[in-house]
Amino acid sequence: MKMPIDPTRRQINITTNLPHQTEYTLALNGEYSHVAFDEVRAPLNKGKWRSDVFKAEAATPMDVEIGTGNGTHFAHYVQKNPSRLLVGLELKYKPLIQTIRRAMNANCSNAAVARFHAFNIEELFTEGEIDNVFIHFPDPWTSPKKPKNRVVCKRNLDILHSMQKPGSIIEFKTDSLVYFLWAMDEIRQSKYKILFETQDLHNSPIKEENFETAFEKIFLREGIKINFVRLQKA
Repeated sequence: MKMPIDPTRRQINITTNLPHQTEYTLALNGEYSHVAFDEVRAPLNKGKWRSDVFKAEAATPMDVEIGTGNGTHFAHYVQKNPSRLLVGLELKYKPLIQTIRRAMNANCSNAAVARFHAFNIEELFTEGEIDNVFIHFPDPWTSPKKPKNRVVCKRNLDILHSMQKPGSIIEFKTDSLVYFLWAMDEIRQSKYKILFETQDLHNSPIKEENFETAFEKIFLREGIKINFVRLQKA
């Protein structure tokens, strides 16, 4: 019997099927294959990230960064929090390898990455498997026909809520006020509690605790205000 196609699942290229391999696609399944997983190998870790990938105790906190970019926040976080694990999700090959390379060059053993679409995240983790989630400057999809592609939406929030442990947080930053206002409407329909929100992060009470990503530095130089919200699974 043919299984029905899930309309919410996002299809991406299979790395090993690409006709032309680059240094980054080769590194994904070569040099960094013990801590970097392609779209085929990554789901095999579902429910086993702590035990099989990190060789860590079951109680060790494990966080997720959706969209690592070139990995500046990722590397900062794993160095600052050696007692926590971090799995980064990124679709583009070069940033993905840059991300894990930064962490490995800093001799961090609490970092791993996966080339995987955030809309398919339920294929990577089981219920209650993850702790905090970071979503920094995702594509705002500002075209009127594109909001369905925005990663911070009620559908994805419901999925993340089931995967997170009680008390865990989500942090979302964006330079797009259009996206932020739209996302806040979605958030208010979700199960999350809003702990803090601002449309001007760098003139807010939590400015000093914020880590500026590479994108963030560019936006700040251009005088663009940063929108931020912190949510909690009650």
